[in-house]
This record gives sequence, C-alpha cells and structure tokens, in this order.
Amino acid sequence: MQYDIAFTPELPIWLVIGICAVLALPVLAGLFQRVRGSLIRLLALAVLALALLNPSLLVEEREALKSVVAVVSDESASQKLDGRSEQTASARSAIMSRLAQLDAFEVREITAGDQISSTTDVSTALFKALESGIKDIPADRFAGAVMITDGQVHDIPLGGANTGINAPIHALITGSDDERDRRIVISEAPRYGVVGEPYEIRYRVEETGFPGNQPVAVSVYLDGELVTVEEVLPGDVFTFADEVAHGGKNIIELRVETHPEELTDTNNRVFHVMNGIRENLRVLLVSGEPHAGERTWRNLLKSDASVDLVHFTILRPPEKQDGTPISQLSLIAFPTRELFVEKIDEFDLIIFDRYSRRGVLPILYFDNIARYVRDGGAVLVAAGPEFGQDGSIAATPLSDVLPALPSGSIDEIPYKPLISETGRMHPVTRDLDGGATDDPDWSRWFRLIGVQDTTGEVVMQDGSEQPLLVLQRFDEGRVALLLSDHAWLWARGFEGGGPHVQMLRRMAHWLMKEPELEEERLVAESDGNSLTIRRQTLGGSPGSADVRSPTGQTVNVPLEPEEAGIYSATIDDPELGLYRVANGDLDALVHVGPPNPREFADVVSTPEKLAPMLVASGGTAIRLGADAADIPRILPVRPGAQAAGNGWIGFQNNQASVLKGINRISLFSGLIGLALLLFAFVAMWTREGR
Repeated sequence: MQYDIAFTPELPIWLVIGICAVLALPVLAGLFQRVRGSLIRLLALAVLALALLNPSLLVEEREALKSVVAVVSDESASQKLDGRSEQTASARSAIMSRLAQLDAFEVREITAGDQISSTTDVSTALFKALESGIKDIPADRFAGAVMITDGQVHDIPLGGANTGINAPIHALITGSDDERDRRIVISEAPRYGVVGEPYEIRYRVEETGFPGNQPVAVSVYLDGELVTVEEVLPGDVFTFADEVAHGGKNIIELRVETHPEELTDTNNRVFHVMNGIRENLRVLLVSGEPHAGERTWRNLLKSDASVDLVHFTILRPPEKQDGTPISQLSLIAFPTRELFVEKIDEFDLIIFDRYSRRGVLPILYFDNIARYVRDGGAVLVAAGPEFGQDGSIAATPLSDVLPALPSGSIDEIPYKPLISETGRMHPVTRDLDGGATDDPDWSRWFRLIGVQDTTGEVVMQDGSEQPLLVLQRFDEGRVALLLSDHAWLWARGFEGGGPHVQMLRRMAHWLMKEPELEEERLVAESDGNSLTIRRQTLGGSPGSADVRSPTGQTVNVPLEPEEAGIYSATIDDPELGLYRVANGDLDALVHVGPPNPREFADVVSTPEKLAPMLVASGGTAIRLGADAADIPRILPVRPGAQAAGNGWIGFQNNQASVLKGINRISLFSGLIGLALLLFAFVAMWTREGR
C-alpha cells in the first residue's frame, strides 16, 4: 500500500486564504507584542485552517507487476549455417527455463527473420524486431533483452542512441571463433554502358580465417556464359574489362573458387546488372520523289531522339527528259558511293520511299545493299505505283532479299487495312490501337500494290487478303515491304486517322532488332513476390519451360496462353538468387531479390559489431559454447546497477505496479474534527482566563 494526503476544501480556496489572513492579523500582532496566549491562538488558527482545507488520507491499493524480459531469436538466413540453428534453439530453451524460475520476470519471445527493405535488400534487423515486439510495454516494466544471434546485425543503433530502451541488452553469439569464409565484393561497376563500348568492373576477394595469402581463381560470366578466368590475390583490387555485349540487361556474374572448409559458397558469387544502351540509330531515307507521304516518314524519324536521320529526295520525275545532267538537278551532290559502298555498314536501317531506278544508283550498288542485308542490315521498302512498273527496284539484285515481287497490278479502290491472323500474333502489329476487331477503328486507304511469290510473313492485308505489310528475315538481316504509300492518310487524320506512329515505329524498330519486338522471345521477370515467365511466339503452343533455381534444382513449368502469340507462367514465392529459364533453343536469366544481399556479404559470427551498443545499454556479448551448460546465469538487479559479470547476466527488477483502488479517509470529519477544534479553542480561552 501507498499513502498520501489530499486537500478538498468545501469553500473556494481564495475564501479560505482570506479568512485565515484576517484571523492571523491579531494573532501575529499578539506574538509581536508578546501577549499571553498568542501561541495558543496560533495553534487554534492552524487547526481551523486545516479544518477549512479538509485534509484526507489517501490509501492506494496496488498490484505488483513483473518486469518483462525480451528473448530475441535471430532466424535470418545466415543463422542456418554451420549448426547455428541448433545452437539458437538450445540457448533459447535454456534461457526460457531459467527465466521461468524467477518470479520477478515475465518473458516475451520475439523472432526476427530476413528483413526485405523497399530497395529489395535482405538484411538482419534485430533491433527493429525488438522495438516492434515491446512497443506495448510501459518503459517502467521493461527489464532488458537477450539476443541470440551470430552477431551479423545490420540495424545496430550507433552508441545505443535512438532506441528508446533504458535497460540492459545482452547477446549470446552463435557459431564458433575459428570459422572460415571467402567472399567476393564488387567495389565499382557502371550501371549503364553503350553497346560496343568498353566498361570496367573493379572487385576484390576477401578471406577470413585462412592462413597466408594464396591466389584464387575468379570466373566471369555474362548472361550465364563463361567469359574468362582470372587469378587474383585476396585483399587486392582487380579490374575486369570488356565491351557491352547487347542492349537491355547484361547480367555479369563473378565467382570465386570455393574452399571445402568455408561456411558457405553463397557469397562466393556476386551479380551486377548493367543496362546496355545503344548509341543513336543511324537511318538512311531515300525518297524517290516528293509526295504527300514523304513528310510522314521524315517527321516520324526526326521525332525519335535516338535516331540520326540522313534524308535524300530524288527531285527529277521520270517523265522529265530535258537532257539536263542529274548532277546539275541536285540541290546538293548525292554522295552515292560514300553512302552505299564506303559507309553502308554504319547504317542500322535503309528506307526506300517510293524509289524507282533513274540512273542515280548503279546496279552494282543494289548488289551491295543485298549483301548489307545478309550481313545483318535492315531495308524497308515503302512501295508506290513505281514498284510495279518499269524501273522498279524489284528488277535489281535487291530482289533476292525482297519478301515479295510485284505482280504488275495496282488496285486503287477504298479498303481498310486489316491485321492478318499472323499479324495478331506478331509483336509489330499485335494490339495496334483500334485494330482488335474485324472492322478496325481507323480510316481507309486507296492504293494497294499487287505482289506475287510472297515468302515473308504477311502481318497486314486488305479485305480480300492481299498482302499489305510483309516482314521477312534474310540470313542475319531483315526486310519489310509496305505495299501502299497511303499511310500518310492516318497521319493527316482522314476519316479519324489511325495508329500510323505506332505501326511505322514498331516496324522500323523490328527491322533494327529491338529485343521487345522479336517474334520468338523468352522473358523472365520478378517483382520479389513472384517469378513471371513470358514466351512470345508465332509457332503455336511452346509447351513448357525448364526453370533452374539458384540451388540447382530444375522444375518443368507449363506455359499457358495469355493472348494471341503470348504464353506465360507464374511461380509464387521464389527463393532468392539467379534463375535460368529455358524453352526450346531460347533461354533467359532473371535474379530474384537483390543481386548481392547484405545478409550474405559477411557471414562469420562475431560479437564485435554489437559490442559498442551493448556496452552503452549496460549489457554484454557472450559467445555460446557447445552445450546449454555454457549459458550464463540470470540474476535480477536494481535499475542502474551493474547488469553483467563473470558467468552471469542481469535484468532490471523495476518493481512496477498497477493501481487497483484508492481509499479516502477525511482527517477532520465527524467527531474527530469537532473535538480538535473544541480542544484548540478551549485551550485558548483557558490560557486567556488565567
């Protein structure tokens, strides 16, 4: 029980003070003049003042509460190494048993697993788990905490600051003090690189517990394929140099050889994802003559910041035969030899827009253009009426790589361009805006060049299934044939227009081998919670995909149709690490989680990281032995007292309590108060009556 005094005057306090002040004046005057009985009057005044203040005795009834001890178990990935899980379980059982024998403490168990942050890094966050586990406990009840961990904790408050914990924190360190481990660390690497340009990755190998300084082998892989093997000395910084292989993600993996006595080989490999960026694409646009659609091509290509455009227009129409030399008709000299012989391989795409032979390009140059296509170049022919007439480029060596040849017919009747069955699966025309139905929401065209001997993929056609857009690969290169010059009607908004930018840009980027527009493509992506596999194909169901996990296990996953030409599968809750997905002759790599998680950056158990924070809190770190007999004794200590010693750890016994009720006893109530007042006044009158 606890006792206290409370005053509850029946009159306002200002009135009580006023009454006492008035009565005190003659009493004080009497004391000053040494009048007999003044002390008795002062005593009577004091008794009256107490009566007016109405003092009460408060008796509190309290229930004692136990102090709370938190037992935090580290169950992160590094705790699963080398028998640490068994050590943790044994230590936790012993600690719980000993705390149960002490009536002063209540135990709260807290488990801390892998912490995955918003940056998808994986770490051990014991203090965050501790704060979350005791947030409902009043500060005066918290006795302290014991953490069972390997010491590799990544959220340690500096110097014990900002924890809000005023109690000793102890740590029981799992593992052993003779552990060995080897790891590789990337110290510097670019996030982006230009395709074909050199880059450098700086790295080092670190060792713990290995005698000497012997060289070790480091293997470098690009997208899962071995690039080179290098001999390096642990502790020294080495540089791997190469050229950016391709656009998009380049997954670079460095592996250091594994020693049979080290803790784990998980940190013997590191990954770096570098995004390959292509330099500006070079496009050569040759317009056969000025026409309404010429500006459509120019505006489209100039609006793309990644395209460097070289554009020439042949100004002389075929019907003009005035004998003027071509060189005198040109606004500038047409550098045919420089463009089509010397620098042709520097272009990513050559576009012939309504071009016809007029003696500008010798026949030999077309043979060189066909060679350029077979070696990996790209040609787009935007055909007009001249394609089916004399002087057509189809009557040159370029015909060997054209996906169709002119039949000589030219239809000039209105029609709506339609997406063919193949086109609904092809990435160039699939999902074109407004084209999902049999009656597309776009305007008509009014010219179609007839062709024969079609060998390519017809992705667009008219209502009678005559080819409109034909795509084809030739050896390493690609060719597209657009059999109308009326795409400009969409650009001008005729009858509502159509998706000319979307269609023409996709077509140009397919020709320039944009990975996302490949007809046969396998992609694997991860958002951390799931692994999604997407297969793009024109050949029907691709069957299933073989998925090899980071631990080397391979599972067969069926690919289900998602939309026309797209098949997909999803794996939920994948383990962290690098996955290889294969389907037929295609494969893809994807990394789930962070490439190099902090959880495995250093796995050697140590008390050194926690020591400063533990000392600041009044606790200590103790390395566990082989059995539970090495668990320290547990003692209750006073708040602020020493909480650790030789073979023992302590927790604060705060002796907290909770208020159950209050009894109030009035000291001047009833006969007792009346008797005191009468006694005081009788004493005063008796003294004055003598």
